[in-house]
Amino acid sequence: MHLVTGESRMRRTAEPEPELEPEPEREHHHEHAPAPPAHHPAHDFNNMKNKFTNEEGHLPMPMWAVGAIAVVVLALVGCFAFCVFKKFISKKKKPKKARERKAGRRRKKGGEDEAEGEKEEGEKEGKEEEERENLGKLEFTLDYNFTDSQLIVGILQAQDLAAMDMGGTSDPYVKVYMLPDKKKKFETKVQRKNLSPVFNETFTFKIPYSELGGQTLVMQVYDFDRFSKHDVIGEVKIPMNTVDLGQPLHEWRDLQSGEKEEVEKLGDICISLRYVPTAGKLTVNVMEAKNLKKMDVGGLSDPFVKVVLQHNGKRLKKKKTTVKKNTLNPYFNESFSFDVPFEQIQKVQVLITVYDYDKLGSNDAIGKTFIGYGATGVGLRHWSDMLANPRRPVAQWHTLQPEEEVDAALKGPHR
Repeated sequence: MHLVTGESRMRRTAEPEPELEPEPEREHHHEHAPAPPAHHPAHDFNNMKNKFTNEEGHLPMPMWAVGAIAVVVLALVGCFAFCVFKKFISKKKKPKKARERKAGRRRKKGGEDEAEGEKEEGEKEGKEEEERENLGKLEFTLDYNFTDSQLIVGILQAQDLAAMDMGGTSDPYVKVYMLPDKKKKFETKVQRKNLSPVFNETFTFKIPYSELGGQTLVMQVYDFDRFSKHDVIGEVKIPMNTVDLGQPLHEWRDLQSGEKEEVEKLGDICISLRYVPTAGKLTVNVMEAKNLKKMDVGGLSDPFVKVVLQHNGKRLKKKKTTVKKNTLNPYFNESFSFDVPFEQIQKVQVLITVYDYDKLGSNDAIGKTFIGYGATGVGLRHWSDMLANPRRPVAQWHTLQPEEEVDAALKGPHR
């Protein structure tokens, strides 16, 4: 035993062995060789190497796969760290850039808004001018009869009227009157769904020549609407002191935009008409009124309605509704029947007058309208609709007019 040990030592002296391979000596003489310290690095590395080498054959996958997985995991971790870093840095820098971009947008928007404002203003002016130009035009005649002191106004036709209805058309008629007195007003017949209507109607104003120079002729084109106020399409105003009445005048004039004539509003009344030809029976239903003129000191009225049936200027029958106290929007719904033979229906008139009841004095007329023979505008249209729909009630709102104006129209010649 001592001999072998000595020979081994002589061999190590003659041929120095690698420092990292003391395993053979420990295998044969591990009982006598001193154990290396546990913390020695070379010993730890050798143990790990031997363990790894022994277990290498037991791995479920080859070494190259393990290396690939490790590389992929490291790449993912690196990408994640880079994204977090970038997000953190960009978050700190974003407010400044955002402020700069926002300020730039404001400056840009300010300039654009200013330019846009000027553009819109120019377009608006152009549009208004275009609307003024595109209202249409009216053909009319003027003649003065010096013998009878009569101004004769002829409404011939209109062209290229503005469309006021949803369907792209209008139902035009022309209202003719003189300013400033407005004592007499005329209306042409309504031309249904026509932007170039032909009227060919004549109206006569009896005015002394000496008074004519201070007056203005107004011809307003309206769009008829059954269920609401009629809209003004345009108008032509002619100061009479600018016209040479020594000879007839025949002209086309462009319509100018204009508001409805400023008149005292007396209110509106809704009337339903029904005619049965076989029975010769006319039924007038006074339904309601609205926005009546205030007649009492307290700002209200006590309205009632008188219905008169007239034929050839002669009163045939009259009826009255009940009185509605302290209201400007009375509801009546009261019907009256009149016997009118079929051969007379074309020549009768229904006069509707709204009064304010007064206990102590005479009842004051708030306003008046008439329907039937000689009527124009809404009155004529309502009567025509009634005749076109026998046995069926036809309702229509009518605007009340001053009593004297309606009486003058009733006495005048009827077309």
